[in-house]
Amino acid sequence: MHTHSHSPGTGRRLQLSLWLTAAFIVVEVAAGVTADSLALLSDAGHNFTDSLSLLLAWFAFRWQQLPPDETKTFGYHRAGVLAAFVNALVLVALSLWIFWESYERFRAPQPVGEMVMIVVAVAGLIVNAVVMWALHADAKHDLNIRGAFLHMLGDALSSVGIVIGGVAIAYTDALWIDPLLSVLIGALILWSAWGIIGESLNILLEGSPRGVERSSVQDALRAIEGVSDVHDLHIWSLSSDAHALSCHAVIPDMPPSESRAILARINRTLAEQFRIRHATVQFESSECNSAHEICSGGAKRP
Repeated sequence: MHTHSHSPGTGRRLQLSLWLTAAFIVVEVAAGVTADSLALLSDAGHNFTDSLSLLLAWFAFRWQQLPPDETKTFGYHRAGVLAAFVNALVLVALSLWIFWESYERFRAPQPVGEMVMIVVAVAGLIVNAVVMWALHADAKHDLNIRGAFLHMLGDALSSVGIVIGGVAIAYTDALWIDPLLSVLIGALILWSAWGIIGESLNILLEGSPRGVERSSVQDALRAIEGVSDVHDLHIWSLSSDAHALSCHAVIPDMPPSESRAILARINRTLAEQFRIRHATVQFESSECNSAHEICSGGAKRP
């Protein structure tokens, strides 16, 4: 049975990150209006999607902990994938809005309060750094939390850009720097969303797990003692850290009690080499297979 690899405090860290980000949004919007800075308002919009990302990540985390039931026999693994996909679509919409507003600001540049920009951006960088530190461990193996982590990373880089831009405006009075920063922030948001959309769609469309090649799995199974051939091999992802497999394995004709050792070797190989822990294997005898007969009998990972 697959077990979730989240640390015990994941839910609490997501909640803390959510409240920190939401509180900073209020500060950044007020500062953006005061300084008339499109870059700050764009970053506040990015932070809003950060808070949405964290909220969805928290809900998805809770759903993923629910056990399988009569209708969701694999459990609720894909709740996190759906949350990541929705997050990415929101990011795309936000970036398009930022591009439009930047275009309008290029046409009609407006003075900005560069010192307010700098101070608020530094505060934002600190908030983003704290949230990223809280999420980095779980982001390594969970697409949902990785999506939230990338939101925060993008916003941290945006804050750095705003600080640099604020200093440049203070020394040069070049008002085009503010909308330029907004365009760069929008491009960064779009880039971070693209990878999440691709990976989440791959999982939702039951594609092979990232980094797992079907031919490599087939070769590894055929190399197991007692397995002469493997066919009808299917591999798909239930979530970013839960993968499933089904196949037909050809073995010598033997009683089911003797085939258990082969099944154990198959399951061990799948778990250790490919992190596949949901496996359904149907055994076929080599005698039946050579005669092109339909063989009955199967085995599933206990």
